[in-house]
Amino acid sequence: MFVALLGLLAAACGSPSTSAVATSPSPAGVSVVAEVDKTVKGQDEVVLTNTSAMTLYYLTSDTATTVACKGACATFWPPLLLASGDPTSSVALPGKFTVAPNANGRQVLYNGHPLYAFSKDKTSNDSNGEGINAFGGTWHVATPNLAAM
Repeated sequence: MFVALLGLLAAACGSPSTSAVATSPSPAGVSVVAEVDKTVKGQDEVVLTNTSAMTLYYLTSDTATTVACKGACATFWPPLLLASGDPTSSVALPGKFTVAPNANGRQVLYNGHPLYAFSKDKTSNDSNGEGINAFGGTWHVATPNLAAM
């Protein structure tokens, strides 16, 4: 699940809402990712989601060992965190999940990409973060076929 965060992008994105994010990491043994069909920028996509069916994203400036999104960034892009154990998926996916301890906590990665939600997504149908340029990179929805880093 996600950690509720603070705001800094208010001028660009408005005030963050914590209603779409949880306040603590997922416990061990919990399926933290699923895949769902959604419409992203007018196109049908299969995207990775958290257990609340909220779209997951990755930032192009992150690496598997260093997150660019932390602090103020994590206010609007809550990281997908896991309290302990290994992340699982409710469906078989072609990629690999790992967990990397970083400035955000024990963050879930898919094919080496740290995963996040977007505070401006209000319902499970939303994918409002796609294509946003912020925090040194571009945000994209995470898909099952996301290339390995």
